[in-house]
Amino acid sequence: MLFTGGLLLAGGQSFVISTDLKYISNRPKQSDRQFVSKAVDETINKVKKSIKNQELAWMFENCFPNTLDTTVKYSEIDGKPDSFVITGDIDAMWLRDSTAQVWPYLPLVKNDKNLKKLFRGLINRQAKCINIDPFANAFNFDKVQKGHWDTDVTDMKPEIYERKWEIDSLCYPIRLAYHYWKSTGDTVCFDATWQNAMQIIVDTFKDQQRKNNQGSYSFLRVTDRFYDNLPGVGFGNPINPVGLIVSSFRPSDDATLFPFLIPSNYFAVVSLKQMSEMLLSLGVKKSLAKEAKDLAKEVETALDKYAISEHLDFGEIMAFEADGFGNQMFMDDANIPNLLSLPYLGAMDLDNPIYKNTRNFVLSKNNPWFFKGKVAEGVGGPHVGLDMIWPMSIIMRAMTSTHDDEIKSCIEMLIKTHAGTGFMHETFHKDNPEKFSRSWFAWANTLFGELILKLYKERPNLLAAI
Repeated sequence: MLFTGGLLLAGGQSFVISTDLKYISNRPKQSDRQFVSKAVDETINKVKKSIKNQELAWMFENCFPNTLDTTVKYSEIDGKPDSFVITGDIDAMWLRDSTAQVWPYLPLVKNDKNLKKLFRGLINRQAKCINIDPFANAFNFDKVQKGHWDTDVTDMKPEIYERKWEIDSLCYPIRLAYHYWKSTGDTVCFDATWQNAMQIIVDTFKDQQRKNNQGSYSFLRVTDRFYDNLPGVGFGNPINPVGLIVSSFRPSDDATLFPFLIPSNYFAVVSLKQMSEMLLSLGVKKSLAKEAKDLAKEVETALDKYAISEHLDFGEIMAFEADGFGNQMFMDDANIPNLLSLPYLGAMDLDNPIYKNTRNFVLSKNNPWFFKGKVAEGVGGPHVGLDMIWPMSIIMRAMTSTHDDEIKSCIEMLIKTHAGTGFMHETFHKDNPEKFSRSWFAWANTLFGELILKLYKERPNLLAAI
């Protein structure tokens, strides 16, 4: 849905866009917040003091806690924490989004017992979801909640909101578990349910290498949107089984054209190595640890051969998609994982020459989904369409930049394009930021907060200069 001004709904609050901003907090009042973290509130107060620009400080205060304020359903089931984290204006939990939404709070877990329970609860919930169906990208709170896509022609279950197979949906839960473990040393959530989920992840990745057949997954939807369906009677376009993993859909939830989605395969390599390390350290499922490590190596070797190619203008760069027959697609999409985000995900060094070339391509007119307008420039994607820039892409550009001027420019664009709301949106029009989609999109909000926190720690001079 696109908004063009007036009354909006953001995080459960209604307010009117104003050109005379007073920078009054748009957070819900304390009693209405879904989850309260003392460590997060203290961080907001501390970081705000270092930000010279009042509008930027106000945006940080609104955005950074948005996931906790508005999207968390926390409880305990059989004495174990359970955290269900919706995306915002869609009342369902994506494995990808839920991880990304809580990610910026991870450094604060040691100082907040309640926050630690939230992370334990999300690890528990994600493991349960994977055990229900590893091909699903989004889940309902329970069997009673009615999903929006229960008529899709695929193996739907009552707990599933949407069943689009995306590699990253299984990578993000590993990322969450691994870094929680590294940050806290806590292993209580890595029980038999979690261990079984890890086995299912490896089995699913292998199934979607499609070495002997088309694999276990297919998907069809009655729709007028090209990117919401799969060709090949629901199995997607043909691939040559070269060791890469098929991702039927992108992290935008749009269908792939060439089924080997390159950024997600890089993400899988990182995730499988992390899984192997965890299992070995825990002293459980040693054979699975080896299986995960071997699979990571196989995918990595295939990436070296099939992901990189000589571009007409940029030298050696990574393709966005491939099919193993030699066909490749050169573009990037704003959703993460994408090519731009690979260093952020730990898949590639910032100074890698191929990444640098790829980054230059992504942020140029040669990328068909890069838009430059009157108010901003950035990457979009087919999900919303032409001329619509995702704030996430501007944030990720800043997160992967090593140049103060570029980071400063990104921050200034984000200030100019929140349309007076104090929140990030899914997309905005390159020439008119008041034309935007999704007024309540928690992933983008907390990612923006993560960027400001990163600058506070690494480049405080920028926050004092903007």
